[in-house]
Amino acid sequence: MQILLGSSSRELSRLVHSSLQRFSYDIEEVDNGLDVFQQALTRKYGLLILDYHLARMNTVEILQRFMALKNFQIPPVLCLAGNENQRRTIESLHCPHAEVIARPLVIREFVGKVRHALHEENRLVCIGGGTGLFTLLSGLKTLGNVQLTSIVSMSDDGGSTGRLKHMFGILPPGDIRRSLVALSTAPDLVNELMQYRFARGGELTGHNLGNLLLTALTEMRGSMTRAVRSLSEILNIQGEVIPVTENVNTLYAELENGETLHGEAAIDIFESGDPSLRIRRLWQEPATTAHPDAIEALASARCILLGPGDLFTSIISNLIVRGMAEAIRRSPARKIYICNIMTEPGETNHFQVSDHVREIIKYLGADCLAYVLCSSTAFSEEALKNYALKKQQPVAENDLSVLQGLTSARIVWDDVASEDELVRHDALKLAGAIHKILDEEKKS
Repeated sequence: MQILLGSSSRELSRLVHSSLQRFSYDIEEVDNGLDVFQQALTRKYGLLILDYHLARMNTVEILQRFMALKNFQIPPVLCLAGNENQRRTIESLHCPHAEVIARPLVIREFVGKVRHALHEENRLVCIGGGTGLFTLLSGLKTLGNVQLTSIVSMSDDGGSTGRLKHMFGILPPGDIRRSLVALSTAPDLVNELMQYRFARGGELTGHNLGNLLLTALTEMRGSMTRAVRSLSEILNIQGEVIPVTENVNTLYAELENGETLHGEAAIDIFESGDPSLRIRRLWQEPATTAHPDAIEALASARCILLGPGDLFTSIISNLIVRGMAEAIRRSPARKIYICNIMTEPGETNHFQVSDHVREIIKYLGADCLAYVLCSSTAFSEEALKNYALKKQQPVAENDLSVLQGLTSARIVWDDVASEDELVRHDALKLAGAIHKILDEEKKS
């Protein structure tokens, strides 16, 4: 991606270069407005970053000349304004693709704007955990011209993941591992090794090799974030995987009767013993703060996908991380909630689509959803009977007016599931449904 920076300030130039140095951007720099104008006409740039005051032609004059040209496609422009008058002057031009950023720069906001401008056509950010996120990423990876980012819940404490979390005091590796494998372009054998689980071997029994590798890399590199980056390089992943927080935490749920469940595993299997009770409140101890890379990814996303996955332990566990809900609300991206196919005893017993949406909006803090994607797949009588024995049924909606009263989002019903031994989302069908939504967005 080539960027043209127009600035006569060495300090601003250093700041822009240092802020963007970890990305593979080709930054070309000129110190006057006339060169900016001429080079933008003769070369193709993904983005122009322009200081307000430029010699020979200031930013306002550049934009006015761009707008006066016929058959010239103005590239995205970030205008750096030093005060409110300069901001108003630029905004009064109503120049397409031009956005104003106030100086002094807030680095995280600036980087997010740059990333959004350069990748707004194809950056999809997926939020969740577990097999639902794995399925979604596996399907989206097959689409062309998309840049995938997976923001992964960090509250798991069951199985191999829980044992390693408590033994080493690290973030849980399991859901991170699944996202890495989903986005991996490494040979199949390497991916199979990442998913291999020891069936014997004393203390090794039950451990997953990928989890052990992430634990070892965390010890070697000093953090889970660095471990993920190292393993991402080894697996040559197609995208980016980000833990939602760098803070080790425990998930808690308060039920309708006042009982508290302690730990993600306890909530997942609903240790209360009464599956009719609903979760009243979800929180983490200690309180967690969102990973800066997650906030940045949300700011630059074209589309944010919530789910599929366990409503409270895989999806909402991300929304309660400090900074996440606000970042999602503020992002210009279109937000899609992918509703689960079947109810779960405990977490979502007897839930309809409207119940799912109500909880998502509650923890987001506002109705900012653009779409709710629901399954219309028909299942066999045998499958429905087997699930009924487990007190599960398809997630439906008996009264659409209730759902429409909750959200302004468009409700999309599509064939996104498949049936084999289990009923679950189908990776390719799900990717196809999302692709249709994105195509409609482009045309509108």
